[in-house]
Amino acid sequence: MRIVLVGPPGAGKGTQAAYLAKNLSVPHISTGDLFRANISQGTPLGKQAQEYMKAGDLVPDEVTVGMAKDRMDQPDAHEGFLLDGFPRNLNQAKALDEILAEGGIALDGVLDLEVPEEEVVKRIAGRRTCRSDSSHTFHVEYKQPATEGVCDVCGGELYQREDDSEDTVRKRLEVYHRETEPIIDYYKAQGLVVTISALGKVADVTERAMGALRPEAA
Repeated sequence: MRIVLVGPPGAGKGTQAAYLAKNLSVPHISTGDLFRANISQGTPLGKQAQEYMKAGDLVPDEVTVGMAKDRMDQPDAHEGFLLDGFPRNLNQAKALDEILAEGGIALDGVLDLEVPEEEVVKRIAGRRTCRSDSSHTFHVEYKQPATEGVCDVCGGELYQREDDSEDTVRKRLEVYHRETEPIIDYYKAQGLVVTISALGKVADVTERAMGALRPEAA
């Protein structure tokens, strides 16, 4: 299956992508991983991206599209893939259609994870990260530490990252509504979109998603 995963920041796309890719037996292709891999390997596209990023500029669509195409051309993606974070806007969505058409293939579906805006703000703004180890994360409501402000794992100080502040989250949502949300209507016109609620336990959301993507197996 060839699937695009969309949804606002805080919808749990990364978590769901990992589970869905495993259940569908396809590689999980995320924009973040593509950038990190290309930059660390010093590929021509990675060097281009790094130049833009060092200058504080947005990486042009053609660079992102090029990275995604290279990844989709790898052998493990020939039978399918799950795209997470790509396409991010209409230009990228149209470029993806062209890439797939050249290979005589098409998307099987676009999974839209729906979360109310205030829930997104609550999820992200409530996150607290350990200063000693950023992999240790907690939440003021959903995953409280035993002692307020102290990491249960290593005893480090818990703090709110700048990009997790409410103001920053609302700005990220504005960008999502402006840049990414239009691709949902674009794919709806192609009859590809299935929308599910991303509220509830991770396993429940995964089950919902699999039922939407493979209704015959539900």
